[in-house]
Parts: sequence; structure tokens; C-alpha cells
Amino acid sequence: MSIKFESDVRENVLIRTAEKMVTAARTAPKAKGIDNLVAAIVTGETIKLIADKLKELVREGKGPEYFIRDAENILNSKVVVLLGTGIKVTGIKYCGYCGFSDCEEKSRHPEFPCAMNTGDLGIAVGSAVSVAMDERVDNRIMHSVGIAAADLHLLGEEIKIVYGIPLFVGSKNIFFDRK
Repeated sequence: MSIKFESDVRENVLIRTAEKMVTAARTAPKAKGIDNLVAAIVTGETIKLIADKLKELVREGKGPEYFIRDAENILNSKVVVLLGTGIKVTGIKYCGYCGFSDCEEKSRHPEFPCAMNTGDLGIAVGSAVSVAMDERVDNRIMHSVGIAAADLHLLGEEIKIVYGIPLFVGSKNIFFDRK
């Protein structure tokens, strides 16, 4: 007799879902076709590294108390998707959404985000979480996880804006009804 229980396939389902999520993020539309997106899947010790960084940020007085709650949430996740972007100008002639008159002026302020990059990232995040929804995998978009990942340079030194999306399969969604 052959039998495979849901608990035996859970982690593989999370990995397959994460793979589909980063693919959906990659294929999401980008302003002027310029792709500044970086997508990664983290597991195991890297999740612990991010959780430890979140707790450290609170201890140092840099992060709010809810970073500890988010650290505990990701420690209960087997897989976290990271999506990030650089903050390079896209060269749109008439925009100014970043607060500067044009991309040339914004280029003189390299630490300020280009609104097109952040918009593209938001579209990619939406595409990714829609995949998780289609797969019926619990998830939550967490800027806190992204901040820790960016501080750790997990996606590279040039990636300044990151969101983390932990995944979970269980009888209750651990990312909602939180304290």
C-alpha cells in the first residue's frame, strides 16, 4: 500500500510555490522594459539570519517592537521569498514622481528612490502573492523582513528596497490575528 500524507509534501509545495512566485515577479511589467528586480528564495539558516537581524534592530532602537513578532513569524515559515529593486533612474523625460524635476536631477541624488523602480517592485510583489493565493499558500508581505534582508545585503549591495514574503501551510494562517 502506498500513501503520502499532506505533511510529507508540505515543504516541497512551499518551494514549488516560491519558484512560481519569483517567476511571476520576473514576468511582471517594468517601466520602459528596464528590469531592476532581484528575486530570491530563502530557507533554513538564512531565515534565522533575517530573524536575528530583526531582533537586533529592535535591541538597537532602530526597529519598532513588531519586528520581534515578524521575526517569530518567519521562524515558523520554511520558505521566504525576497523581492527587491535598485534605485536607478529609468530616463523618463517627463515624470517627477520621485520629487525631482527629471531623471537627470534625480541622478545627482543616488540614495533617493526612483518612483518607477518602486512601482515596478509593487507590481512584482502583487504578481508574486497572487501566485501564492492561487496555490492556497498563506503569506504576508512584510517590509520588516525586507529591511533586514537589505541591511544584510542578501540581494546585493545595490538593492536598496526589499520586501519579504514568508510562506506557510497549516490549519490557521499565522500571519493574521497577530498581537
